[in-house]
Amino acid sequence: LNLNLNQKPEPEPEPEPPLPAGWQANRDRTGRVVYTNHDLRVVQYERPEPPPLPRVVPELEPDEDDFGFEQLDMSDVGPAQTPPQPGPEASAPPPPVRLNLSEADEDFGEPPSASEGQQSPLPAGWTEAQDPNSHRVFYIDHNSRATSWVRPKSRSDGLFAALGALPTGIEMRFTRSGRPFFINHRTKETTWHDPRQDAPLPDGWEMRVHSDGRAFYVDHATKSTQWEDPRKNKVSSGPAIVYSRDYKVKYENFKANLPKPPTTTGKCEIKVKRANILTDSFNSVMSKTKEDLLRRLWITFEGEPGLDYGGLAREWFYTLSREMFNPYYGLWEYSAIDNYTLQINPNSGICDPDHEKFFYFFGRICAMAVYHGKLVDGFFIRPFYKLILGKHINLEDMAEVDIETYNSLKWVIENDPEDLCLTFSAQEDKFGQVVETALVTDGENIEVTNFNKMGYIKAYINWKFVDRITAQVKSFKNGFNDVIPLRSLAVFDENELEYLMCGITQIDVDDWSTYTEFKGGFSSTHHVVVWFWKAVRSFDNEFRARLLQFVTGTSRVPMNGFRELQGSNGPQKFCIEKWGSNQDLPRAHTCFNRIDLPAYSDYHTLREKLRVAVECTGGFDID
Repeated sequence: LNLNLNQKPEPEPEPEPPLPAGWQANRDRTGRVVYTNHDLRVVQYERPEPPPLPRVVPELEPDEDDFGFEQLDMSDVGPAQTPPQPGPEASAPPPPVRLNLSEADEDFGEPPSASEGQQSPLPAGWTEAQDPNSHRVFYIDHNSRATSWVRPKSRSDGLFAALGALPTGIEMRFTRSGRPFFINHRTKETTWHDPRQDAPLPDGWEMRVHSDGRAFYVDHATKSTQWEDPRKNKVSSGPAIVYSRDYKVKYENFKANLPKPPTTTGKCEIKVKRANILTDSFNSVMSKTKEDLLRRLWITFEGEPGLDYGGLAREWFYTLSREMFNPYYGLWEYSAIDNYTLQINPNSGICDPDHEKFFYFFGRICAMAVYHGKLVDGFFIRPFYKLILGKHINLEDMAEVDIETYNSLKWVIENDPEDLCLTFSAQEDKFGQVVETALVTDGENIEVTNFNKMGYIKAYINWKFVDRITAQVKSFKNGFNDVIPLRSLAVFDENELEYLMCGITQIDVDDWSTYTEFKGGFSSTHHVVVWFWKAVRSFDNEFRARLLQFVTGTSRVPMNGFRELQGSNGPQKFCIEKWGSNQDLPRAHTCFNRIDLPAYSDYHTLREKLRVAVECTGGFDID
């Protein structure tokens, strides 16, 4: 055996630094290393640059029988577990590798079960290893090349430690992406909500978690973000998160935080007669608990053998809401002679002594529609949405309801009103009789002057939109809050709340045709399909809405257009399928947003058959 004693042993290679947060190394089919960014959902062959190393080593607390850090021979541990770099024979990268990125979406649904989860993630630059002799777990700091028996604390540990100890029976764990969730071992339930944060955030505020684990807060009223908890005076340094006005982002966060039914089994069964839909629905919905209303809806129209996979529920909300908001019942009224938006009738108690029960029922129905992703057929004045959100109503809101009153009050602001001989009172018509109401105590005897005119305008607006309907609004909000907490709506403004509840009235045919799929031999260029869209464009917006209701069960379009049209199992595009003969009428499958369209011989036949199908069809059957 020949040994060269003068030759120095080659130094061991330096361990590679850890991958940045959110990155993972894998190998493709050829064995080559690829790097996946789960945050951006991209893959690449080039190793990403590591984050800058901290100057201060995290301060660790020793165990009872250990002595903090112990300098070990790093050769026993080996380098950090990162794959080798690709060799020089590698050529241009092939197409990106398709990887399973479902882990990146795990924070947008239910929290993991009590048997899942893990401890808080290690700080940057740390890895976990196991002693081969004792099989004891220890931790390696690749920043300082030191090891410790004590698990280091991450930033998220410090964040949650500041909140104090968890209640008895509650355990905190983390998902694979680092989001904390909480386990109640008594009820065997999991939740995203930290039980130590019982104090609610102020109205309009929302808490989110940054990618580095820190909590930040969104003020939707001022469209700003901050690290400081508005309930406390503790501030974390760092740049603010960019505020997002995107409705889809708000809606996804809103849906993720909605209350969940106690069990995933069972249905909320509601059976009604079309001719008596309001009374039957009232009796059925009011007899059910909140937990019942959160379960999957199963609507049955008596005498119609249809099966509800989404279409009957949409039809129920559409038909019921037209009855609920019918002004001839005296509970609602049109806001003006030339305006068909609805407002609460201040005299609803005279029309129906049980009016508060009905407004409670209306609140439940609207909340159910929002919870189950459906829409109601009714548009209200803007101040009504503000009342639901608890926002202040101002003079500009009057312009959308009563332009004449708005112009009169605007004139009072810009001029001296003393010559008008106004007092702090208002007149209204109650069933043909003019009644004068004081806006403040003894208001009939207080003249409006140039000094108190702003108080008069404020009192008049409160009387017009708030004071006269306080009991009705309170009942509506109580009914809504019984299904969905009203505070969860704080992320929306009044315009977005209208879209959330009622959808969009104007139908964009271009958007409609863009998000349509075809079956049975049809395509976007088929002459029958071209005739179909020609016919749709020839209809006015009202008939387009009726056609949409005929096929999908609702005449409303979701906030983000036809791409978010809902079917029996979530988003479902509008579909046109080839079916039948030239003598058949088109038929619809509302659960699947599909219209079965025969291959008619000419355009005029198609248009007439489509018109007859929409105007003369009613009810459901089983195909």
